[in-house]
Order: sequence, then C-alpha cells, then structure tokens
Amino acid sequence: MIKGIIAAAQKYKLTMNAIFTAVFIASGLIMCATSPQSFISSLLSGADTAARTALTLFCVYSVWMGLSRVAEDAGINAFIAKKLQPLCTKFFKTKSVSGGQYAAMNVTCNLLGLGGAATPFGVKAIKRFDAEGNMYGRNMLFIINAASVQIIPSTVISMRAAYGSADPADVFLPALIATAVCTGGAVLAYALLSKLCRP
Repeated sequence: MIKGIIAAAQKYKLTMNAIFTAVFIASGLIMCATSPQSFISSLLSGADTAARTALTLFCVYSVWMGLSRVAEDAGINAFIAKKLQPLCTKFFKTKSVSGGQYAAMNVTCNLLGLGGAATPFGVKAIKRFDAEGNMYGRNMLFIINAASVQIIPSTVISMRAAYGSADPADVFLPALIATAVCTGGAVLAYALLSKLCRP
C-alpha cells in the first residue's frame, strides 16, 4: 500500500512539474510578445520573491522542527503521545500501541499547524495500520491529514508576517472554524459511510 502511495505521489509530482513548466514557458512567450522590456525585470522580481518565500518557510520549519526535537528529548512528545494514545487507539480502531502513538503525534503536529513535522509520524502510523490490516484507521488518518484542523496556523501566520501584514494572526479564528468544520464533517461522513457500506 505504501509503495502504491509513493508511486502515485511521484506520478502526481511529475504531472505538476510538467504543468508548471508549460505555464511558465507560455507566460514567458506571451510577455516577450506583448511587453519584452518587462520580461527580465519580472523574471528577476519573481525569482527574488520565490527565494524570500522559500527562506521564510525554511526558517519557520527550522524553528518548529528544532522545538519539536527539544520537546522529544525532554520527553514532552512522549507525554503527549501517552495521554492521547488511548484516545487515538480507540478512534483509529488499532491494536498497535506504536501506531496509536504515532497517530497521536501526527494529530498534535497538525493541530499546531506543523504539516511538515506531522508527515513522518503519519507515515509511520499508516505503516503500523497496514501491518495489522487496519484499513479504517489508515483511511481515517488520511482524511484527518487532508482536512487538517489547526488550532495554531503557524505557517500561514509566519507567511503573512513576512509579507508585512498589519495583523498576521487575525486568521486564527477563521482558520480554526473552517478547519474544524471541514475535519468534523469529513470524519463524520467517513464514519457513517464505513458503517453503511460495511459488507
């Protein structure tokens, strides 16, 4: 199952690369035809913006991953996982202790808006679910990651701050409401459908 997901992700990545390359070439040709004097300046300006954005994201994730490592070394992650593990074990219907712990850490990272930090825990949890044939837990974890309820949208807030927003954190409440409704609806829909469509 994991190999299939990886293969699909690689195919998706190649497709998206081809689309963005085609868009870039088409945009460049149109600009050269309509406003050739602006082509180089726009190209350099776009490259500068892309570099600044990448650097901002790199710094944000470096800080959060560093804090995550400190929390792990201090035993905070283990404490959170221990507290959430019984709930996650029941919620994801898994008998794997490590699977429940990894799922708990994945959910915790997503709640804090750390999608990048959540991914490794999610992959490990799905491997444990696959090993025990727990399709329900695997699908539910995928749905939660796709909807991704966030208490603290840290990446969005940091990006808004980097671009000079007057109040970078004013997205807190809208993001919380939107992601909570989305995640709750998705989880409820899957739970109901899994019961209705059970053979």
